[in-house]
Amino acid sequence: MDEISRIVNPEKLENEEFDNEKSLRPANLREFIGQKKITENLNVFIKSAKLRGEPLDHVLLAGPPGLGKTTLAYIVSNELGVNLKVTSAPVIDKTGDLASILTGLEEKDVLFIDEIHRLSPALEEVLYPAMEDRAIDIIIGQGVGAKSIKINLAPFTLIGATTRTGLLTSALRDRFGIPLRLNYYTPDELQVIAMRSSKILGCNITEEAALEIARRSRRTPRIVNRILKRVADFSIVRKKEKIDIDITRYALEKLDIDNLGLDEMDRKILSIIINNYNGGPVGIKTIAISIGEEIDTLEDYYEPFLVQIGMLKRTPRGRVATANAYGHLGMDYNNNINEDQTSLF
Repeated sequence: MDEISRIVNPEKLENEEFDNEKSLRPANLREFIGQKKITENLNVFIKSAKLRGEPLDHVLLAGPPGLGKTTLAYIVSNELGVNLKVTSAPVIDKTGDLASILTGLEEKDVLFIDEIHRLSPALEEVLYPAMEDRAIDIIIGQGVGAKSIKINLAPFTLIGATTRTGLLTSALRDRFGIPLRLNYYTPDELQVIAMRSSKILGCNITEEAALEIARRSRRTPRIVNRILKRVADFSIVRKKEKIDIDITRYALEKLDIDNLGLDEMDRKILSIIINNYNGGPVGIKTIAISIGEEIDTLEDYYEPFLVQIGMLKRTPRGRVATANAYGHLGMDYNNNINEDQTSLF
């Protein structure tokens, strides 16, 4: 496999989890559950682009992991009836790599760049003219003999996905004509996803069990599917004809997922803030060192959900555990300490 095939290759880029869930992903906007306002607007934009005979404007998909950004990229290309090229910002090292990707696009192709906030400034400089003028400048040679050659590109659509909108430069962010932010799902929406996925996987599940899985899935479709498969494993081993509420609760207990969807790491984060740092404020770097986890993982995966459900607060001086966190962990909440801390913001 050559270098560019490695950089732009959906089958190689996507992890094992994507391969396992590929059949569970909806193929069009009609099948996509949740994010109603986003899908309705996308439907209008796609129809307009097709009627005009032009490529769809560049799309920025933002939101926590697992909400459907990659799925929407595939759906957009399907709805447009065009090719999709997939890559990820961390695997693009050189400007020449990005230039090769861009020059290899055919008319109206969709280029999906995951984790686009991790592009280097040099790579962003290549994208600016590509997005606006459909052209790139390539430097040939070095020193005084170097020459700049302008290469025109086929009209294309860039779909960027990010979990960290704040890390995007304003220059790059403003070049996306269709900025969309995906929100966490409701339990009812996740229940529908669990019921749909169970049919595709060929396992029967009761509505009550599907709702229980939905409630403990961090409001995230990807986690619904992951938990559903593990609960199905317990059901199969226990020789259950159907996934019911009893086997579901048993499996979730074994998986160490509590009634709010918090796992062992979530509880460890909150416990360390409370026990080691008097409830905070404490810096994210200190928390990461204390639990042995990467800062990016904390900020992208764990922290957004803990903030969303009111377990954690972000302040100028660091993270603070809330009264809800104390209550959930069965600890006494010290009003004096936390009132003094929360007054900081």
